[in-house]
Parts: sequence; C-alpha cells; structure tokens
Amino acid sequence: MSASAAGAPPARPADTFPGLLLRHARERGNRTAIREKDLGIWLGWTWAQVADEVRAIACGLAARGFQRGSTLAVIGDNRPHLYWSMMAAQCLGGIPVPMYQDAIATEMRFVLDNAEIAFAVVEDQEQVDKLLEVLPDTPRLAHIVYSDPRGMRHYTQAQVLSFASLQEAGRAFDRDHPGFFDGEVAKGRPDDIAVMLYTSGTTGNPKGVCHSHASLMSAAAGDVAFDRFDDRDEVLSYLPMAWVGDHLFSYAQALVAGFCVNCPESSETVMTDLREIGPTYYFAPPRVFENLLTQVMIRMEDASAPKRAMFHRCMAVARRCGSKIMDGRAAEVPLGDRLKYALGDALVFGPLRNVLGMSRLRVAYTGGAAIGPDLFEFYRSIGINLKQLYGQTETSVYVCKQPDGQVKLETVGTPLPGVEIRIADNGEVQVKTPGMLKEYFRRPDATAESITPDGWFMTGDAGFLDADGHLKIIDRAKDVGRLADGTLFAPAYLENKLKFFPHIKEAVAFGHGRDRAVAFVNIDLGSVGNWAERRGIAYSGYTDLAQQDAVYALVQECIEQVNRDLAGDAQLGGSQISRFLVLHKELDADDGELTRTRKVRRGFIAERYATLVDALFDGRSHCEIDAEIKFEDGRTGRIRADLKIRDVKTVPVAPARKAA
Repeated sequence: MSASAAGAPPARPADTFPGLLLRHARERGNRTAIREKDLGIWLGWTWAQVADEVRAIACGLAARGFQRGSTLAVIGDNRPHLYWSMMAAQCLGGIPVPMYQDAIATEMRFVLDNAEIAFAVVEDQEQVDKLLEVLPDTPRLAHIVYSDPRGMRHYTQAQVLSFASLQEAGRAFDRDHPGFFDGEVAKGRPDDIAVMLYTSGTTGNPKGVCHSHASLMSAAAGDVAFDRFDDRDEVLSYLPMAWVGDHLFSYAQALVAGFCVNCPESSETVMTDLREIGPTYYFAPPRVFENLLTQVMIRMEDASAPKRAMFHRCMAVARRCGSKIMDGRAAEVPLGDRLKYALGDALVFGPLRNVLGMSRLRVAYTGGAAIGPDLFEFYRSIGINLKQLYGQTETSVYVCKQPDGQVKLETVGTPLPGVEIRIADNGEVQVKTPGMLKEYFRRPDATAESITPDGWFMTGDAGFLDADGHLKIIDRAKDVGRLADGTLFAPAYLENKLKFFPHIKEAVAFGHGRDRAVAFVNIDLGSVGNWAERRGIAYSGYTDLAQQDAVYALVQECIEQVNRDLAGDAQLGGSQISRFLVLHKELDADDGELTRTRKVRRGFIAERYATLVDALFDGRSHCEIDAEIKFEDGRTGRIRADLKIRDVKTVPVAPARKAA
C-alpha cells in the first residue's frame, strides 16, 4: 500500500520528518530521492518508492515489537536502506541512533548499553560480527537486521534476520493492519526526539545528544534558505552517518528541500563517484580538501615540463584575482588579468574542477577544524565557492556560515538566521540557536552543565567577534593555557597551523605550565613518501621514513615557518615551538589517540607517551619508546623505536602596536 493510498487519513502538517517524506511522495513522487552505486551501476529510488520502502520497514519493526520510545542502532556506510531505517523508526515514534561503522566492538558496547538498544539495522557481516561479540554484555539487544546478505548464509542466531525478511513481514503486517502506519505517523509531534547522536568523547565517555524534529528541521530550513537550496540540488553522502554534519546535510536538508542524496559504492570509490555525480552541494573536512590538493600537486610533478609551466602560470593569475572574481568583485580586477583568468579557466581551472568532480558545485563547505589560508585560497581562486561553517553536535551544526561575498580566511562566518552569539568573560563562545539539543540522553546533569540558566549553550570554544560580526575561533576554552612565564598557549591553534602543511598529517602541542612549547608530529605518508622517492630516499615503511634525517629537516622547515608567522602575533608569539619529534606511528582512533571524528585526544596522548613528553622538555636528543598498538580486528602488538628529538629556531616577537 502506498503512502497516498485511498482511504488514508488527511495529511497532517509536515512538521516531522515522516510528514516531510509523505509530502514529497505526494508532491514529487516520480522525482529521484536517493541513489546508490552498486557493482558500478547507479540505482535510484523515487520519493514514492522511498515512502513505500520506509512503510515496509516500519511495519516490519512493529511486527517485531518496536514501539514508541524504542531506540534503533543504525550501523554501516552511507546506504539507502540505513537512511530508510532511521525514517522507519521515526514513523513509529522511535529514536534512531546511528553509530560509527569503524568503531570496534568494545566501543559499540558502551553506546548499545547507554542508549538501551534492543533493535539494530546494520550493513553487513562485519557489523553483525561486532554486535554478536558484545551480545553477552548487551542483553537488551534482541534483533539484528542485516542489509547485505554476503557471508550470512550460515548465521543461525535467533537475533539475526535479513533486511528482506523484515520488509516482507512488514508488508504482511501492513495488509493485516491497514490503518496502523498512518496512525503512528499522525501521532508524531515536532517536539519528539528525532535522533540521538553521540559526541566524540574526546575527554571521556560520549554523551547521547537528543535532537527533536523541530530543532533539526529549523536548522535545515535555515541552511536551505541561506544558500538557496531546492529540489534540483544534489549532494554526495559519504561522511559517517553517526556524524551530525551528515545527518544535517544528507538527511534533514534533503527532506526539507527535497533534493537528491547520492551514496557512493565504497570509501575507496568516493572520488570516482563524485566525478560521475557532479553534485551541486558538497561538504568535506579540511583534511579531505588537503588530500585532494596533494593528489593534484603530485600529478603535476609527474606532468611534462610545458604542462607544469602552464599550470603554475595560470595559478599565479588565479592567486592574484580568482577570489575577487568569485566574490563578485571582478570590476576591481584589471582587464588584462580578467582575460588571462578566462583563458586559465578554459585551459586549467575548468578541467581541474571537472577532475575533482566539482564542475557543477554551487557551494562547498568545510568545518570541524581550521583550514590553511593557502588551501582555502587555492580552491576559491580556481572557481570553487568554498566557505567555512561552524557548529557542534548539540547545535545541529547551525551557528555560523560565511555568506557569499563576505568570505574571510581567518573566520567561520556570521551568525545564521535566528542565532545569537555572546562571548563570556573567560572568552568562551556561547550561543542560542533554533538547532539546540533537547537534552543529553538520561543525563540531566550534563544538560544543565552545558546550558546556562538564561538558556545559552556553552560551546567550550574560545573566540571573538570581529568588527564585521564574523566569529573567529582560537581554541577549545579548556585547552587555552599559559606557559610558565605567563605567555598565552593555545595548543590547537599551533597544531592547526602545523597541519596546514601537506607534509604534516597530525600534530600535538604541549606547554601549559612549562617553560617552552614542544610538539609531536605525524608526517603524511603519501605526501612525504612521494617527496622521498623523488629524492632517492629509500624507506621500508612509516616508522623508517619518519626517522630519516632528511624528513626531520623537512618537518623542521615547516615548524620554523610557523614560528615566523607566530612572531607577528603579540599574544601568541611567545609560544613558538622550540623542540619536536616525529612519532614512530600514525595516531589512530583504534589506539584511543583520536576520536572517531579524528580529533586529537591530547590528555590521553600525554599520558600514554609521558616518556616522550618528558624527553622533549628535559633536553634529550633521542628517546626510546615501546608501545602497544591495536589492529582493526582487535589483536594487539608492540612497536619499538628510538626517536630523534630536534631543536627548532624561534624568532623574536614583534612588539604590540599601540592604539592611536
């Protein structure tokens, strides 16, 4: 039975996500709502077909005992079936809980228990195995539904069933209870919890952030109006479903605007799929844009001398005038440069945008971490409307965005419609936003601690509003400290400036309460490996490459450039990095060193590598390390290395300018 079947009750206002789905099924039922690439072929479903699929899943869950207030774990890569399962739970008044697909079983155990999960819909055998591993410790988990049947033939556990059988049972249930589905959808209210998204858990166990339909829909509607999205737009859905950004861009905004969501075949084919789809709207964290640029520059090094010369000449023109043309200020550009830029667009920029899959992009966003000015300028100069945004899981990522024509490299934009910002006495950014969380799940204490008595959410970030009303973020408020001499020390600010270099993948700075600032560095294996191969430097793997003298010299150049930049900042110039080492391994979420959203867990790293931290501060030239590592399959091993420590030149700090 379709969502618009005769005899269905009058449609309620579309004030919940199921209401929006059914409205799209009525108004644009034949338009494509979602696509998935499978075995090299793009498969599509219309809005009417999606409504029928969701109806079958919801009724199948109901037949198994899922009811209003139940929680549903959703685990896997971006797949239509998983998005539909979230919608099905909402249709019944339940709460979907998307989880990170690369989390190990022990990490999943906490969320499964904390969120009181009884039902889970997962992608494949890998995720089923993880849930079965923790099943003895999560007795509530009674139903595990898998979408991909490969490898599942011999699984006989009572809890495990296929997605196809769930839908088949759902269609039978729908026939036997013809008014059930529409009645359940009609019970939904805007203030109901629509989804539970867990924080990254940088400093402890993650918390379940509960968002209502109203908060997410308000944030989505504000974004849609801000950037003028409509049902003709397309987005590529490839970031983790458990991340609030994907939930906003690929779920809430798609349902508010009615545009099409495209799911890539796998994480390895994202760039190929991006080129095939050519989305009009794209989001990526800075690291993705950095990797893309690194690949471009590596390919240019392999190109012929004439092509390299043409590329660099055109890029010189783009750096001079590309951003002005992007911002609608072409009149400020001399006619000669405009003509050169047009030629460069035909010969270099246009083909490059096409290779990147960004030839149709109207707007691209980045956020979640600072982005390097050179990187930001590169994309804007070749005609990609890259902008920054700012927000948290608790605010539905709805706080600040950069308006067209008002893009600043060092800020995250102006407050979005309906958002208020104030700076507390300690420098913390506090906000009021339509996208505010409803509560932390079963944590009234945490809810009260995060919201002031007068209703402002405490972001935990330190920053300020400039003269034009743009917000600039410096660091996490709790991480901002002082060196022993009282100099301001903002570790994330230093780390981000280091990560602007393509050769540096991660950095961790230390210095609070000490006499100097020091840093751990992770090199980017792809970038530095290519650099080393071109210079005939042999290496056997990451650890060997990381300890090469030439690599240390390369990293030292990057750090000294950061120190020169810092010297011009009267507040932070005294926190220049004076010593560093290159870590023997890449920081890894499986080892607890990063969160699943790739944020550095600085406190954990300081404790785990305390010997290395001490060696940096006490003047040693090397230090031995013997550490345990954890593999993706849960096995553990040990890695031993003798790490070099190097001193870095610092630069005298420029005196503060006196006010006129």
